[in-house]
Amino acid sequence: MENIRQVTFAQPSFFKRIKGMLGVDFYRLFHTPLLYIFLVIAALIPALVSMGGEGEATGMFTNVWQIIAANNPLYVISDMGEYANMNMVFIFGGIMVSIFIGHDYKSGYVKQLFTTHAKKQDYMISKTLLGAFSMACMCVTYLIGGVLSGAFTGLPFAVNAGSLLCAIVGKMIMSLGWASLYTFINIIFRSKFGISIALCFVLGTGIPVVGAAALIGNTPALNIFLYGSSVYACLSANFVSVIVCLACSGVWAVIYNVLGTLTLNKRDVY
Repeated sequence: MENIRQVTFAQPSFFKRIKGMLGVDFYRLFHTPLLYIFLVIAALIPALVSMGGEGEATGMFTNVWQIIAANNPLYVISDMGEYANMNMVFIFGGIMVSIFIGHDYKSGYVKQLFTTHAKKQDYMISKTLLGAFSMACMCVTYLIGGVLSGAFTGLPFAVNAGSLLCAIVGKMIMSLGWASLYTFINIIFRSKFGISIALCFVLGTGIPVVGAAALIGNTPALNIFLYGSSVYACLSANFVSVIVCLACSGVWAVIYNVLGTLTLNKRDVY
């Protein structure tokens, strides 16, 4: 009687799976015009909000760096002009994530992926990291556009360099939290592309924070919960502000990736 050898195949490690999926996602990202279009949009936003029809400053800003961040934490937006800074990257970042994930489902990529790659959490993690990277890059091009438009309008550059750096780093860190939220939203409304884009846009504007504060009153905790502590990334920020952004962004990433994975495991992915 012949001995029958049982052959087992070792499953790829978590890091190997993520590396492979990220490789595919980033290849697609860099070989489609989507990323570059949104990078250009991010660079043009500062000029659109800071310059009037004749190339003069609109009066909304008195300093170049107000185009990048508010002077103080905005627990509730009393004037929409206060929001006209790098926070707007999160609005367009959400739209970009919606388009990217929407294409996954429309093209049948998800169906093929989950047929050969059963780990739903890997998909969530990969898309979150992809979105975070894209929004961080948009922050960079927004910064460049903000400096150029500020110089063109003749606004002063005086600023506390340490607080400015903390503000920029804090906003870039929050890209991870926002990307995880947008990825989760698109997993829920994957078959309703229009709803995904609209919801990401509304959340990115901070409107839910304003509405909730009007109903229950304004507290810092409310803003941390609904807005990811992005308010702390301002021109009066410090190292503690960066830590708060990092902690909140990490918590958001964990929560929304877990919820997204559970959603994918319990519902039809097609």
